[in-house]
Amino acid sequence: MPADTTTFVGRKQDVAEVRRLLSESRLVTLTGVGGVGKTRLGLRAAAETHRAFRDGVWFVDLGGVTDPDLVVHTVLEQLGVHDDTVRMHRTVLVEHLRDRQLLMVLDNCEHVIGSTADLVDALLRGVPGLRVLVTSRERLGVDGEHLWQVLPLPGEPALALFAERAAAVEPGFVLDERNHEQVSQICALLGGIPLAIELAAVRLRVLSLDHLLSRLGNTFRVLVDGKRGGDPRHQTLHAAVDWSFHLCTRDEQVLWARASVFAGTFDLEAAERVCAGESVPAEEILRSLMGLVDKSVVVSEQHPSGTRFRLLEPLRQYGLEKLRDAGREQVMRERHRDHFIDWAERREAEWFGPAQARIFSLTRLEHANLRSALDFCFDTDGDSCVHLASTLWFYWAGCGMLGEGRHWLDRAVAGAKPGPHRAKALWVNGYVSTLQGDLPASVRMLDECREYALSSGDGTALAYATHRIACTHLVGDDLDLADSGFAEAMRLYRGQGTVNSHTMLAGIELAISATFRRDFAAAERLCVEARTVGEEHGELWAQAYAIWVLALCAWVSGDLARADQLGRECLRIKRTFHDLLGIVLAVELLAWIAASQGNALRAATLLGATNEIWQSVGYPMFGSRYFGAPHGECESATVSALGEQEFRTLFRKGMDLELEDAIAFAIGEEETAAPEPAAPLAPLTRREQQVADLIAGGMSNKEIAARLVIARRTAEGHVERILQKLGFSSRAQIATWVTERRS
Repeated sequence: MPADTTTFVGRKQDVAEVRRLLSESRLVTLTGVGGVGKTRLGLRAAAETHRAFRDGVWFVDLGGVTDPDLVVHTVLEQLGVHDDTVRMHRTVLVEHLRDRQLLMVLDNCEHVIGSTADLVDALLRGVPGLRVLVTSRERLGVDGEHLWQVLPLPGEPALALFAERAAAVEPGFVLDERNHEQVSQICALLGGIPLAIELAAVRLRVLSLDHLLSRLGNTFRVLVDGKRGGDPRHQTLHAAVDWSFHLCTRDEQVLWARASVFAGTFDLEAAERVCAGESVPAEEILRSLMGLVDKSVVVSEQHPSGTRFRLLEPLRQYGLEKLRDAGREQVMRERHRDHFIDWAERREAEWFGPAQARIFSLTRLEHANLRSALDFCFDTDGDSCVHLASTLWFYWAGCGMLGEGRHWLDRAVAGAKPGPHRAKALWVNGYVSTLQGDLPASVRMLDECREYALSSGDGTALAYATHRIACTHLVGDDLDLADSGFAEAMRLYRGQGTVNSHTMLAGIELAISATFRRDFAAAERLCVEARTVGEEHGELWAQAYAIWVLALCAWVSGDLARADQLGRECLRIKRTFHDLLGIVLAVELLAWIAASQGNALRAATLLGATNEIWQSVGYPMFGSRYFGAPHGECESATVSALGEQEFRTLFRKGMDLELEDAIAFAIGEEETAAPEPAAPLAPLTRREQQVADLIAGGMSNKEIAARLVIARRTAEGHVERILQKLGFSSRAQIATWVTERRS
């Protein structure tokens, strides 16, 4: 969950009531006007109940989601659920959570209320251990929903909030007898709405308390009185934001409105390119941006790549209203679209080089803006959407985003006119579909692309289509067609003078076919050539696949130490890009190597981990007998070494590993950690003795938690400490110890 950047003031009773509702209901929705504090209340209540949820509390901000179809994608991404198959993502999410116990906080849902309601309904029906806390300006309307209306802060808490925020900008400010009445009047004018209070308090940077009250009193009532109809609290917030807006400089007002087209966060370059122009010079953007930060309209956040900015959601909505009223929303969204098309083109061009890891991180940061740009493109300009969706191939195919990439590319292909843009979308989508294991769709799109290329003389499209068709033959076990296709693609690439990650992959994939034919000399030669190209250009993503093939050759040749070293090197690189396909292939190979080294325990655990990761990628080993044969041989050897029961236990252990934990185990990071010293034997506490007695009675951790009215995680902690204190390794030993003491 996001950390609090300021202290939480008031709402003690609200927190208690929300916690009570969560104990009684599986769905609680916090409603109220913008700026009233729904998100902060939800986060605080969730934080104070986290111990009751074995699998934690997860926060999902839906504020930047513009396409209702991407609500499920966003939840999957935030929960770390990786699925790039063609399965329904709602089904994937339900299956992932089915046996888990957690609280999910869905924030800012009102603009995607229908999709959110459908998802929540499906999750509550399919996941018995799930509870959901929603913040929204309107209810979901799902069966079993309990509502809690978040009201403005009453007198003293409102005063306390103002005093704390005022002290942050005016050191030494204290609420006392001299200013109590003035602050009370200010908070009353602002209706106790926290966001309005914070916007007013920050004005003490430049205004005295007397001047602040005077200005509010003179202008605020006029603004409120000018509004008719609707929720009075909404009128109050709107008036408070209006007042803050009109106290900004003209350049700050323009930037506030224009920056509202950004989704999520944005950097200075984007602000200058999108928001400058028409009497606002680019060199003034930074000054205005800092002014809005000082006024608490814009939040600045530090990231490894630099400073990024974010409009608070109610203030972004206000800015959009101003933009629409001025008739400028279309123009600004076009600028936003054009900037991110240019941004994506630059990242695509830079991908083949030393900046790959940085490009992955930057693209992740711009994910919400890229979604927004794509969504706008599909509504307004078909050619732009097709171009942008296919330009981002490196993100979809290279960085573990196959599922969302397929969503946008399917939409692009469905509406694209014949021509170069459609051709690129076809081969990119064919590539993504192959990686997902959806060969029928892939072949259909790649054949169309090749036919277009031949009829139009588009040599670029012909090279890429030929290359990707060869990939379908490789995973379809037709090595002859695969070899001829890769050779033809490499010839076409050379004829055009093309050198990039794709040309490297063509040689690497031909090397994979060579290993299946047991022509290891040819495979090594091709991979060394690809690695040389990668090292010359600083390219790592494709080079990691060459390292994987070299590890495969070393394994088959019996050089297990070298194979293990190369396999781990490949996995380290693929982790950098979150490339799920590369990750699972590397973990597979390390399992095979472990079995050959006689380490059946490690092999069984790694096989379990791959089983779980493959479910997120597509068909295990692509459904290929060439890819799948070593997997089957490894499993048989490991079962023979361990026995069926122990193999299944370790396999399940591997399946239960989270992705990062599975990678760490495969690389061997946990092997270098210093062992924890054994705790000295000590008598059990009264509570630990209770837990030990219940273990002896045959109770599970869940049953113990229910009996003692404690969180399951707390019960698990007691069990771990008992084992540690008594020097035992199993619950059975605890039960025996209790029985012996009783006798």
